[in-house]
Amino acid sequence: MSTASPINSDCRMYEARFPEVDTPVMIQVKEIGDVATHVALLEYNNIEGMILLSDLSRRRIRSVGSLIRVGRIEPAMVLRVNAEKGYIDLSKKRLSDQDIRVCEERYSKSKLVHSIMRHVAETMNADLEDLYIHVGWPLYRKYGHAFEAFKEIVNDPDSVLKSLTRELKEIGPDGKEVTKVVPAISDDVKEALVRNIRRRMTPQPLKIHSVIEMKCFEFDGVLHIKDAMRKAEAVGTKECPVKMKLVAAPSYVLYTQTLDKEQGVKVLNKAIAVCATTIERHKGKLTVKEAPRAVSEREDKLIAEQMARLERQNAEVSGDEDSEAEEDTGMGSVDLDNSSTSSGMMD
Repeated sequence: MSTASPINSDCRMYEARFPEVDTPVMIQVKEIGDVATHVALLEYNNIEGMILLSDLSRRRIRSVGSLIRVGRIEPAMVLRVNAEKGYIDLSKKRLSDQDIRVCEERYSKSKLVHSIMRHVAETMNADLEDLYIHVGWPLYRKYGHAFEAFKEIVNDPDSVLKSLTRELKEIGPDGKEVTKVVPAISDDVKEALVRNIRRRMTPQPLKIHSVIEMKCFEFDGVLHIKDAMRKAEAVGTKECPVKMKLVAAPSYVLYTQTLDKEQGVKVLNKAIAVCATTIERHKGKLTVKEAPRAVSEREDKLIAEQMARLERQNAEVSGDEDSEAEEDTGMGSVDLDNSSTSSGMMD
């Protein structure tokens, strides 16, 4: 009884079986010997390479352990390639800072592409190398890197994938072999590929936040603070909307969500500057307690929980305690959506 051949789920990332000489590649250290270090070339399906100890560093080696460790992943420069015997000699000391940057950036993109390709191959019971032959490597050739093609697939899959075809040989009605040109992948594999690319590569907005303290001891101080908050929020744009909320007097948090981290930080800094100018005009003071920065989902959740807890605590404070807090900070609870305030500003 015959059994079906197992589906191949291993494949190099690039079309060439071996790297070119004088090219930086990403390696993982497997074994450190007396005269050489044995490594795996991660982008080339873990084929073996070797780094002589003399090629580890330009400086005198006092301790090999300080230069390289088993399991470490890092770039190395290709010195020699013997394709017939499969020998690859590498060097660490030949790397420049530019080589390292180029290698790390390329590997980061290639690793994501490879992860998507492997996942599609495994879930769709497809051969990974076949998927690379008909999709991955043609995209590398056309776009310089398949990562760039995948970015376009997020918004317009057909513009990228429609041109990919393969030749299929079959026997015609007359018994002769004919060659047909068909799409490179079936509709279900295409759907799985697009779905995985969109899931992994659709940009996710970052949350940028900053914490400030703001006080104003003038009469109508709460209204001046409220005005400063409005002007800070007015700095926001459609791409970087600014929101400002009271944490607990006199602390406030400003935040925005954006796809562009640098732009988000810039907008929040501008909002803080506008807020400071407005409140200082009324003899108030603004102090930045935490400069604008990107926060993780976990940090954002913790901040939200902290704000909710402080809001509950504020709600439990009696009217007398509210007045004392207000006298100390020059403000009470501020609600930008409600023209009234919870301080002693009432008639």
